[in-house]
Amino acid sequence: MNRYYLGLRGVRIGWFILCFLFMFSVPLQAKEINSTLKQQDIDISVCQADLKSKIDTILEQEDLKRSHWGILVKTLDNKRTLYELNSQKYFIPASNVKLLITAATLIKFGANYQIKTPVYASGSYPNLSVLKIVGNGDPTFKSEQLEKLAQELKARGIQRIDNLIVQDSPLERPSINPTWEWEDIQFYYAPAVNKLILNENAVILTLTSQELGDKLTIEWSDAIAAKQWMIDNKAITGEEDSPYTVSINRNFEKPLLTITGSLAINSKPRILGMAVVNPGEYFLNSLKFYLEQEGINIINSQVVYGESETDNLVKITEIRSDILQEIITNTNQDSNNLYAESLLNLLVNNTEKDNSIDNLKEILTTLGLDANLYHLKDGSGLSRHNLVTPETLVNLLILIATTPEGRNYRDSLPISGVNGTIKNRFKDTIIEGKVQAKTGTLSGTSALSGYINPPNYSPLAFSIIVNKSDLKPSQLRKIIDEIVINLGSLKQC
Repeated sequence: MNRYYLGLRGVRIGWFILCFLFMFSVPLQAKEINSTLKQQDIDISVCQADLKSKIDTILEQEDLKRSHWGILVKTLDNKRTLYELNSQKYFIPASNVKLLITAATLIKFGANYQIKTPVYASGSYPNLSVLKIVGNGDPTFKSEQLEKLAQELKARGIQRIDNLIVQDSPLERPSINPTWEWEDIQFYYAPAVNKLILNENAVILTLTSQELGDKLTIEWSDAIAAKQWMIDNKAITGEEDSPYTVSINRNFEKPLLTITGSLAINSKPRILGMAVVNPGEYFLNSLKFYLEQEGINIINSQVVYGESETDNLVKITEIRSDILQEIITNTNQDSNNLYAESLLNLLVNNTEKDNSIDNLKEILTTLGLDANLYHLKDGSGLSRHNLVTPETLVNLLILIATTPEGRNYRDSLPISGVNGTIKNRFKDTIIEGKVQAKTGTLSGTSALSGYINPPNYSPLAFSIIVNKSDLKPSQLRKIIDEIVINLGSLKQC
């Protein structure tokens, strides 16, 4: 299970943990909660000939008639279609976009690939004229690695660094995707994505009640990240058992958070994940902190943006990311948005095209996927400008299953009733442990696409997406789960 670390040692934002911690605090794009649907709620077995009528009956409910549904179910072995509804129409896929991103990166780089962050130096010991770190977009980089680097330099006898340089993305202000909703981008699940990522570019903010009518106290998990935010705290302590009404709004002209509303006097502290304002500066200042903690004197320090010379420098070490298999597993199982965006950016490495989505399409076209059946604006699925057909996702699932990376890809997906975002779904049903699928959630949108191994039928690939619904996410998930349980109950008869 992921961990998070408090204080200047940095904050480890584990997506699965934070989705739990923030379920009452922040609007989540990928939070999946427990479905109450049990096996006894539907028939024990479904004949193949009856599948269409059963799914059609589910979707004919009055509450669902105004929603837009897209479904495709195929057998994995012979690609025979068992059910289809609007499968060639476009849908907003939410986090099902991550299926495309993780497939492309796995095919291009392989499961054991690691992102390398090189460290260069010049000068004579014990003093260095330059120490330079070049970012390459490692989303797994943590404060512990900076601390270890500082300790290694001290062990080598380094006492002073004249110029501490970290090389980040080409733009001074890491881009926020313009198609994301503004209310999301101050939170941990929608941070800027750059070349020098540290602690997933996020920090924990804790709000604690005081005496009745007093302002809530604010505590940050990382003092360095906290310095980048200004706070206008107007939130107060409310009466016992009063409703939670705290709201956090960002001023887009400057890094100012205005906190309003109230937290009941008898409530537990509220934990929220916030985005780091300037990730490059956060990386630099954190590195400087650990170096100075080891007694190394820093004369000058700066972030440089874009390519810069390393010809006169010697590479003294490099810091490697987790292997790609672990990164894509975190991306798919915990629906980690920053990881997904980092993987998409990775696709420009060593290519002529400086466009990650074009490179993604080129990789997946080589796999056999029709590039005209999907249009992407991001890698995480936060954008409502993404368009994907259910046919695209099912074809992707079938095509990648035939490749050498097919098993690794499938293993990266959440397992029903076991882990990831479907850990609490399909419990006590015939398909507990038999579904490997990616979730997706935005307001009015819910999706589930992946593989299912029915006990009495051949393996299936499926995609279910609903858009334009006024139902709660939990209600949509229950409908999707009912359809999937019918698929899992298939038998030849």
